[in-house]
Amino acid sequence: MRDRQERIRQRAHAIWEQAGRPDGAHQQHWDQATAEIDAEIATKETASRPKSKARQLKPAPAAKDGTKPKARPRKA
Repeated sequence: MRDRQERIRQRAHAIWEQAGRPDGAHQQHWDQATAEIDAEIATKETASRPKSKARQLKPAPAAKDGTKPKARPRKA
């Protein structure tokens, strides 16, 4: 939690400097920094999650005679 707050503080400061160091825009810079950092954290968490087993396809088992199995026709 402390790391998140520190990152927000640093990003808000950078936003403030990029905006020309205006007076009275602290809350807007803080809110923008919070949104950016939280989005970054969410993206990293999503990317690090293992994919669900339902999405992992297994190869079809080989036929007993060693040939590849035939595709089943689709139902309309």
